[in-house]
Amino acid sequence: MDLVFHALASRARRAILDIVRDRPGCCVQEVCVHFDVSRIMILKHLRILEEAQLLVLKKAGRKVELYFNAVPIQMIYDRWASEYSSYW
Repeated sequence: MDLVFHALASRARRAILDIVRDRPGCCVQEVCVHFDVSRIMILKHLRILEEAQLLVLKKAGRKVELYFNAVPIQMIYDRWASEYSSYW
């Protein structure tokens, strides 16, 4: 869970997740267009998101397709929101 919280702590990474969620199968270049930072910085963000299992990268020839994986977020929701909602 720590990796997921760390990944979601960055505004840029949350924006990347929004882009990938809205455009499943998009490539790295399509994500880079939305930011004013280097491609290397985007790749670092993508690596962190992949390590947290929030992104699934699939190679299709020379292209890398990006897919959003909501399971880690659902696990956090199940663990925290469901458990502590009884206090509300």
